[in-house]
Amino acid sequence: MPWIILTLAGLFEIGWAIGLKYTEGFSRPLPTVLTLGAMAVSLALLGLALRDLPVGTAYAIWTGIGAVGTAVLGIVLFGDPVHTARLVCIGMIVAGLVGLKIVS
Repeated sequence: MPWIILTLAGLFEIGWAIGLKYTEGFSRPLPTVLTLGAMAVSLALLGLALRDLPVGTAYAIWTGIGAVGTAVLGIVLFGDPVHTARLVCIGMIVAGLVGLKIVS
């Protein structure tokens, strides 16, 4: 169960990271409220997962899910540049996340 909670925390991290773009510097009320809500949920879920998982592993996976998801959605939603090297680096992060899960 802690891994599911941690995965959800990472997904909410993606939500608030992408949400920051839509707030336009916190000048748009609805995206701002949704982004702050996603931040709170993400941190709360991370805190719950930390009851059972090592802090270093959980934090690395939480930020890794957020980094990979945000990078992919940046490409899809905002037209962020797509280069082979960038995709390889994202793949290495995913490999690291899988590795952390396997050794935990």
